[in-house]
Amino acid sequence: MRKRQKGFRLSCYGKGYIGKERFIEYDKDISGVLMSFSFVRYIKSTTENNCILIKKELHSAVRGRRLLRAGAAAFLIPALLLSGCRGGNAGGEDERFREYTREVFCQEISSDVVSLHYTLKEPERFGISGAPAVFGEFSADSTQIKAACENMATALTGFSYNDLSIQNRLTYDILEYYLEAAEESADYLLYEEPLGLVSGVQTQLPVILSEYQFYDREDVEEYLQLMQSTPDYIDSLIRFEREKSEAGLFMADYAADTVIGQCSAFLAMGDGNYLYSTFADRIAGLEELTEKEKSDYIEDNALMMEDYVYPAYQTLMAAVEELKGTGQNDKGLCCLPEGTEYYEMLVRQSTGTDQTVRELEDLTRRQIVEDLESMESIVGITRGEAQETAASMGKSDAELILSELQTGISAAFPEYPETELEVKYVPEAMEEHLSPAFYMIPAIDNTQENVIYINQSQMGDDLTLFTTLAHEGFPGHLYQTVFFEATDPDPVRSLFSFGGYVEGWATYAEMCSYYLTPLSKEQAALLQKNSSIILALYALADMGIHYEGWSRMDTVAFFSNYGITDADTVERIYELIIGSPANYLKYYIGYVQFLELKKDWAREKKEDFSQKEFHEAVLTVGPAPFELVEKYMWDIAENDSETDREEE
Repeated sequence: MRKRQKGFRLSCYGKGYIGKERFIEYDKDISGVLMSFSFVRYIKSTTENNCILIKKELHSAVRGRRLLRAGAAAFLIPALLLSGCRGGNAGGEDERFREYTREVFCQEISSDVVSLHYTLKEPERFGISGAPAVFGEFSADSTQIKAACENMATALTGFSYNDLSIQNRLTYDILEYYLEAAEESADYLLYEEPLGLVSGVQTQLPVILSEYQFYDREDVEEYLQLMQSTPDYIDSLIRFEREKSEAGLFMADYAADTVIGQCSAFLAMGDGNYLYSTFADRIAGLEELTEKEKSDYIEDNALMMEDYVYPAYQTLMAAVEELKGTGQNDKGLCCLPEGTEYYEMLVRQSTGTDQTVRELEDLTRRQIVEDLESMESIVGITRGEAQETAASMGKSDAELILSELQTGISAAFPEYPETELEVKYVPEAMEEHLSPAFYMIPAIDNTQENVIYINQSQMGDDLTLFTTLAHEGFPGHLYQTVFFEATDPDPVRSLFSFGGYVEGWATYAEMCSYYLTPLSKEQAALLQKNSSIILALYALADMGIHYEGWSRMDTVAFFSNYGITDADTVERIYELIIGSPANYLKYYIGYVQFLELKKDWAREKKEDFSQKEFHEAVLTVGPAPFELVEKYMWDIAENDSETDREEE
């Protein structure tokens, strides 16, 4: 699940901002439900008749929205308050526009050291000398956001759209889209949950600290100052949660218990915390430091942990415990004031589509039918054979799998720059609380260095590891990130998050990877379609819970229609979806959108259809709403063709 927040550049399954929370987490319980063909036919018929969803009257018909996270309430504010275009027209409209977007980019990433450090390895090349050693702060004040959005929208009108290049028009359209979405979201900041169960601050902050790279002495000093600022950051988070509580929007008790448990697990590591060992490892590589200086810094880091980081987590635990019980809703968003329309907005912005929830429900059901028909057409193999082969493919070495994936994708995916990759493993003490895997998005000027984290406790078999690495690595997040940055996009685009595109692409890549395994084509197809259906069930459940008002029992009944009858498992799924609304939609709907785009491409190209050409087109556009991906994949491809003809 990849998504960007101020200071936090992670991509992952499910993301919150960390993690790969997806159906795989529960595969041990339900992914083995490879339906018999008679049951497949039953599901197909009920799906076609729209009978599988358990409907319930909505508790209220109200509004809701989202784009900016609560923790990013000040996102783009300094930059957006710029007056816009500087100077004259000497360099043309493209130059003026790029000068403006560069200002926006530089001011935004300079707002705090985490944003700067994780975005640029060499900020001095952009004329940036430094940033405050803070994480930022949480705020529910919408006034500044609205003013900033209006200011920048006005600035954009100062450019002649038709005089811009295709790439600059794309950037302009993305800015315009994002501003409209941000302004739409501004009144609903308190609906955001920075303590999310999938990837809240409580789990992502330690990972951010552990991956904060030390290039020189200054980085070490900034890091220690950052650790010292942790209590202030957590205090602003607590103030935000109190505002949520006063508004009747605090999390349900079971969610509070989960957050408390995650904080407790971090504190329980004590002297064995990975923030001690990772600091020592990073500082060991700094040749400019003497051994005495390294030892002193290691001691300073320990003091920061004991005096600032651990106390901040203790304060957070106490605050959540205090606020527990003040939440007025333990059901879906539609049961909150303005919750229905908030969810509608959240779905639009999370998926990057302009389709209604009803339309997405229908789209999901149609794709289920298509997958079921494909499964039904496969003959000659049994469920047991496919599962047995998949469970022990002899592919258990992560580095070797990634190497094989790099080779395997060459026929259908365009070339990409050489890159380095390090596979790391989630600390054992945090395995229960972190997602199955996540990819650390590198600085945009340092994409050759990449890190993928694997949670070994959730890699149940060889196939799970293989497809997980495809999602996070090749041709998933890592590949998409490196390829896009090699196209030299406007740096300002790194500020925006489009989860539908990014997670949709990674899920699409994951589904493609089944056919790169040692499995037969039939086995691969059977398992891939089954995986797609399971993720579709999660998507339908998300919409059912948050839009249709499903109760726990409704959700149990829904999954039981598919042979998933373990009540405890469904309870966990229900609570996960409650805690991360629309999370699964960006994976599944995004994935289906790429399938739809490929169908359109194939219909237009006919006998000239090329998967590699299609992949290059959508990857060159890069993260964006799908309406813009659909428009610009043709425009850019046509422009490239014209350029090639001129060169000939």
